Amino acid sequence: MSKKIHDFNDIIRKLRKDLFGKGPERITTIFVDNMAISTLYGNLTPTEKFIAGTSEGKEMVHMARTRMIQEVYDESPPEGLEEVVGAKFVHLFSDIKLEDDIAVSVFLFDRIIEQ
Repeated sequence: MSKKIHDFNDIIRKLRKDLFGKGPERITTIFVDNMAISTLYGNLTPTEKFIAGTSEGKEMVHMARTRMIQEVYDESPPEGLEEVVGAKFVHLFSDIKLEDDIAVSVFLFDRIIEQ
């Protein structure tokens, strides 16, 4: 794993840990053109898993894990993110499959990310 990917993953993990109380257990990231595509495994806290046991709870956890994180990035990208990739952050697309505890985030930047 390159230093750039390692540093990028550390920034993602720290933000989610600070925001949700638990960061992902494992992250894989690839850079493609002007995107960073990250797959995050082991995201949910025990409380979130319990809440997601009902359909209403599932929707609440899904909303928190997708819309909330997008709003945080819309306000401002985490410190150091743009410096690590050498490009300006534009937008985050994110989704999670609660049953498998796997999330995917696609980060768009204003230019191609050099490997």
